[in-house]
Amino acid sequence: MPTLATTVDGINLPNPFVIGSGPPGTNANVIGKAFDEGWGAVVIKTISLDSSKVVNVAPRYARLRTEKSKEIFGWQNIELISDRPFSVWLDELKMLKDKYPDGAVIASIMEEYSKDAWIEIVERVQATGVAGFELNFSCPHGLPERKMGAAMGQDNAIMSEVCRWVMSAAKVPVWAKLTPNVTSIASGAEAALAAGCQGVSAINTILCVMGVDLETLRPEPTVEGYTVPGGYSCTAVKPIALRMVKDCAEVIRDKFPGRSLSAIGGIESGKDAAQFILLGGDTVQVCTGVSQHKFETIADFKGHSLQYFTTHADLVRRQAEAKAAAKALVAKDGQWKGDDFVRQSESLAR
Repeated sequence: MPTLATTVDGINLPNPFVIGSGPPGTNANVIGKAFDEGWGAVVIKTISLDSSKVVNVAPRYARLRTEKSKEIFGWQNIELISDRPFSVWLDELKMLKDKYPDGAVIASIMEEYSKDAWIEIVERVQATGVAGFELNFSCPHGLPERKMGAAMGQDNAIMSEVCRWVMSAAKVPVWAKLTPNVTSIASGAEAALAAGCQGVSAINTILCVMGVDLETLRPEPTVEGYTVPGGYSCTAVKPIALRMVKDCAEVIRDKFPGRSLSAIGGIESGKDAAQFILLGGDTVQVCTGVSQHKFETIADFKGHSLQYFTTHADLVRRQAEAKAAAKALVAKDGQWKGDDFVRQSESLAR
């Protein structure tokens, strides 16, 4: 019987559709609502041991709209990780485990370049019963002065070292969330997986400047007349995300078979989700459903389209062969040739 249930890194999920780290996973109340609505898992908003340095500003979002319909297709944020005390999160994670014992809560964590800090946060959080970890190596705009987020994920040597620290303490699956703000996301995936992570998540937001207000001449979103570049997401990033997910999936297929990939980037519908799963995603973050295709399980569906990527030279060869074959087909009686009759007949047969 067709099913969307899947098992990823030993985590049993009713479906592969996951709430990604951010405002939808900002506290126990909204996380519980996600489980009530049937989401397969929830990645909580990123937490750290010391939330006192996390101070958000307003406004912190900017939107890109089409000229005519005003439909939003681009979204920028300069929001930081969770500003809620670590102790509060520990209490709420325990509460969620009690209320939703089968609910898969993935704890997104981020720390400074300190082995002790990373091991401490892993040990204390996993004691609450979370299903796994997502290591935030990819927030593009927040806390770079503390060498956190993308400031760490853009250095494969440092990221690999931190992954090894985490893996020395983790007793549950670990995913490394990769930054797209690099030349090669594939090398980041390889570094994280070689360090022992069970999986990777990709992509996080793309560093951007949303625009400039032509009346005030100030960049947006403007906070007291100033701003910082922020993370770009929404529909507009999907083609970039698809390419980067494909790159990560090929690393897993070729070098780390059996590892997992959580796909992220502009997913707003079941059709979007289907494309990411076809390019190798085991799960997809922030999406709805993918039940319209005739696949019995997610395993049948996952990575199906990777086989159709090749080189440009091979595309040229294939097209030339296809044109030659089409030209050879008999379309009119006058094209039949006595010395090639058998081959021409066979080309018309199924």
